[in-house]
Amino acid sequence: MDVAAADGRHWVFGYGSLIWNPGFSFLSAQLGLLRGAHRSLSIISHHHRGTRDTPGLVFGLTRGGSCRGMVFEVGPAAWAETRAYLDARELVTSVYRDVWRPVTLSDGRRVMALTYVVDESHEQFAGQLSVEQQLAMIRAGVGISGRNVDYVLNTARHLVQLGIRDKALMALAHQLDAEGQAA
Repeated sequence: MDVAAADGRHWVFGYGSLIWNPGFSFLSAQLGLLRGAHRSLSIISHHHRGTRDTPGLVFGLTRGGSCRGMVFEVGPAAWAETRAYLDARELVTSVYRDVWRPVTLSDGRRVMALTYVVDESHEQFAGQLSVEQQLAMIRAGVGISGRNVDYVLNTARHLVQLGIRDKALMALAHQLDAEGQAA
């Protein structure tokens, strides 16, 4: 079920690579706050940032807390194509569930946004890994969308540019930068 505003516009919440690589046309974008879930490197990637033999690690929204990210406004004419693109990108292995959640925009409005949250019962849900486990997977992972290191560092850099604080991610990014992992 799609939830559109009265004018037919839809909203999409991005918290990882959608922030810096949405891949679809949008009318506007602004910061937003989602309550009830937080960003975590908790999904084993066999596709975009790793393989079955050498899995990577990507972000998911897991229960509890809150998450700041980008919210994209999509017009009615572009919605069907945008939704098909996002489902093909995000639902490759069904580790994500597509849900509609209330998000508070930086301008104070509250909208219902399409949000991809992790299915914590899925086999690719890694749960809470140690920093060492995360770093090992990130260093090794390479998938059809590129190196896992680049994904993590790009996300970290864009969060800094947007003024979004994510202490755990910044610690990982600092370690990867210190190792000379940046491309």
